[in-house]
Amino acid sequence: MTSTSSRTHRVPPLLWLAVVILVTINLRPFLTAPGPLAPTIQQATGMDLRSFSWLTLLPMALMGIGGWLAPTALRRWGARAAICASLLLITLGCALRLTPAGAATGSLLIVTAGLCGAGVALAQSILPGLIKRQSPHNVAPMMGLYSAALMGGGALSAQLSPVAMQLGLSWQASLAIWAIPVLLALPLAWHALTLMREPVAPAPSTPLVQADSDTGWLLRRSRTWLLLISFGLMNGGYGSTVAWLAPFYQTHGWTATQSGSLLAILSIAQAASALAMPALARRSLDRRSWLMLALLLQIIGFAGLGLWPDAVPTLNAIVLGLGLGGCFSLFMLVALDHLPSPTQAGALNSLMQGGGFILAAIAPLIMAQLHQISGDWMTGWLYQAGVAALVCLLVTRFNPKGYPQAMQQP
Repeated sequence: MTSTSSRTHRVPPLLWLAVVILVTINLRPFLTAPGPLAPTIQQATGMDLRSFSWLTLLPMALMGIGGWLAPTALRRWGARAAICASLLLITLGCALRLTPAGAATGSLLIVTAGLCGAGVALAQSILPGLIKRQSPHNVAPMMGLYSAALMGGGALSAQLSPVAMQLGLSWQASLAIWAIPVLLALPLAWHALTLMREPVAPAPSTPLVQADSDTGWLLRRSRTWLLLISFGLMNGGYGSTVAWLAPFYQTHGWTATQSGSLLAILSIAQAASALAMPALARRSLDRRSWLMLALLLQIIGFAGLGLWPDAVPTLNAIVLGLGLGGCFSLFMLVALDHLPSPTQAGALNSLMQGGGFILAAIAPLIMAQLHQISGDWMTGWLYQAGVAALVCLLVTRFNPKGYPQAMQQP
């Protein structure tokens, strides 16, 4: 008989669905809220473009570092403690943004972004593996839902933070209010992840924690590095868009609310695409054609921002959002496709996100530097279009027939 210590429990489906949505929707508001308020924040704190880019760069880099540490945290603390600690860090980071006007500095804002990024790092690296374990027959739609909730949270904060300031809240309070929904998600996550610890016999091939050796042999596979680089380059486009889309359009005469609405529209398109593309791609393990489509949409969107920003900005934001959202969720799915074991697939996903987010973190700073050199944003947006074209070449390698050989364990 299997011992209780080696068993796991499947959380009731509706409860698990609610946890995935409510936890994930809180992983992006802290990142997308500052963009539409950039001129106000810069005026109040004296931050220039390069220092403002650290509000995106630092949390994304920490998401990457946390992705590498997530398997160890999961092994030592368990899913409940790791994810609830993540939510508490995000709450603390958001709450600390509610500082008196005289005490609000650029350095303090960067510290709060770091706290939030550290919290997000653990949750978003652990959840995909839990999804594969809890929903083994619905991985594609659940990963689509996960990605859609991620983007949807970003849409909410991009739209509502400037509205909150317009209604009379200070910019500090407009950033800090995103601590509230995190606190609402915390008890539900604690309850569901407590149930996950209760005993039910698992399949013998799906251990509860990652073997110590998984990270080592995965890092020796060139496919791990191909996934990491491709994901990082692609996600750099998201980081640059979150950081600079709203400030870019404010240089074209848009208000904070208008530019925030545009970022929200883009994020809604991301969420829709993140939900739809994995579902559409589920008929075949070969996801390359869908990845190519998503990357082509990114190329069109970034080229539109660089060359014709005032022609059809809303349509362009939708096209770019469809490309960014679909690409993100498909990459998460492709990483999980590579290995049948939920534990090993989760470890691979953590490594991809870890290195990928470190690479992606550089993109907003590159755009700020290109702006400083050229004097406008066009060069940066066209740079992102070129990066998307490069990733198109890299994803041709993701033929599922080669997955067993590419990920052969020593």
